[in-house]
Amino acid sequence: MEPHEAATGGASLRQLMVALGTPVADLVAAPDGLDVEVNDVVILDPDDEPDSYAGDFVLIIGSRGRAAARLVKDAARRGASVVAVKVGDRDGAVADLRAAATDARVAVLAVRPEARWDQLDSLARRAVTDAKAASPLDGDDANDLFSLAQTIAALTGGSVSIEDSANRVLAYSRSDDEVDELRRLSILGREGPADYLAMLREWGVLDRLNAGDDVVHVEERPELGVRRRLAIGIRADSELLGSIWVQEGANRLTDQAEGALLGAARVAALHLVRRKTETTSGLRLQEELLHSVFENRVDAATLASHIGADPAKQAVVAVFAPHGTDQRAETDRPARELHSAAISNLVSVHAAAYRRTALTTAIGSHVYVLLPDLPTGSGDALALSLAREIVAAARKRLGRRVRAAVGSVVDQLGAVVESRHTADRVMNVMARGANDVATMADVRAEVLVSETLSLIEGNPHLRDPRVTSLIAYDLDHGSVLVPSLVAYLDLLGDVRAAARDLHIHPNTLRHRIKRAVAVSGLDLADPRQCLFAHLQLLAAANGQPADPARPG
Repeated sequence: MEPHEAATGGASLRQLMVALGTPVADLVAAPDGLDVEVNDVVILDPDDEPDSYAGDFVLIIGSRGRAAARLVKDAARRGASVVAVKVGDRDGAVADLRAAATDARVAVLAVRPEARWDQLDSLARRAVTDAKAASPLDGDDANDLFSLAQTIAALTGGSVSIEDSANRVLAYSRSDDEVDELRRLSILGREGPADYLAMLREWGVLDRLNAGDDVVHVEERPELGVRRRLAIGIRADSELLGSIWVQEGANRLTDQAEGALLGAARVAALHLVRRKTETTSGLRLQEELLHSVFENRVDAATLASHIGADPAKQAVVAVFAPHGTDQRAETDRPARELHSAAISNLVSVHAAAYRRTALTTAIGSHVYVLLPDLPTGSGDALALSLAREIVAAARKRLGRRVRAAVGSVVDQLGAVVESRHTADRVMNVMARGANDVATMADVRAEVLVSETLSLIEGNPHLRDPRVTSLIAYDLDHGSVLVPSLVAYLDLLGDVRAAARDLHIHPNTLRHRIKRAVAVSGLDLADPRQCLFAHLQLLAAANGQPADPARPG
């Protein structure tokens, strides 16, 4: 048997989903799970004669949404493993397609309207071909590093190698120039030779690479067969990820060599962070499935069958986010990605320890955890315990403060969107409080006030013109009537307490309140006017979306 004949028969639906990705297609249903095999990709036009599609991925063109449901069933009867149909944003056809898929026992993908069929066909065929050749569906990161090494060589005029933090060679430039023994042995052995590494350590080169972001000069040592070099550490935040080495050949390095190395180290950091944090294709698919469930693009039954959960049992969602902002991470993209991946990995490990079927997905800077299969009546306590454990572990293991918001426990997996929505509402107000872990019960008043303020801010017709005029007066005259009135209303009209908070005399506050009433025309003896004026002033003070009359 030839070596290639030992390859698998085709790609699984799981591999197909990883290859296509959510920008192209969404999983509607997979009644027989994600391990169904696809042997070929075929195109079905509604006018085509019926054919056999045994084990095929069938692309139904020329028919959309509900109209395609019949063709889905026809393709399934003729043996199709997976069917793809275009579904417009407003077709409202996903439910019909899901029903057809479940009835016909065939997996169905909903293709985005803007996706091209030739693009989908090409991606799917590549996935099947790769699977048949037993080739992993890896990214192009290694090729990108070799390309980067070649670019650095062109800019510096030297021979380049890129290494990881263990001195293993990840990529190197092609060169016709003379190379010394260190470079030759490093490339042949795919890592720095032990004798040479010992010398570099003795000369202090490795310590200088570890110490900072500067370019390190290594002078020529003819007696040892070592040519002149420049080197720089590749780092994200304070973590050393690897290094770039440039060996001088017959000609001197260019005048721009040091500047080129500084820029190249920052580019290389992104590649190495992604190599370090990249999840396997199976984990990526799980994350995409959970994300799709949150957006109502995949039904809970499909998710449940994939992770082996009971869709009829209770579930809860919790969300984790960094506490405040790390200024360096905000401007250092590799550091930001490394921090985000570290939090995501920490959450995943702890969640899996609580529930074998737990799933996590990162959306922006937030990491969401789904805990399914909860025993009735214990979901709240379990989720809170997990949240507190993760927050404590992040502080101890990562040296970072993380906040956790726990959503509502729902009676079945199909309602997890509601739990996620509750968790988001809680997280939205936690930035203004002191809690590191909270549920809706802990911050309900803050949530309701915050959402009421957003409603006022987003609807100009809900604003009292008397309050608007008071805000404008403060802006025009540089006065402080608004914060004085807010403090007064916050403390339910207790002048002495409000004056103490403002660090002014009570008579000064009384004067300001009288002035605010005169300017605005508000009647503070009317409890309803007080209530609404208070809400509108808080909306302005909260720094919500711009209102031309809001104090800046």
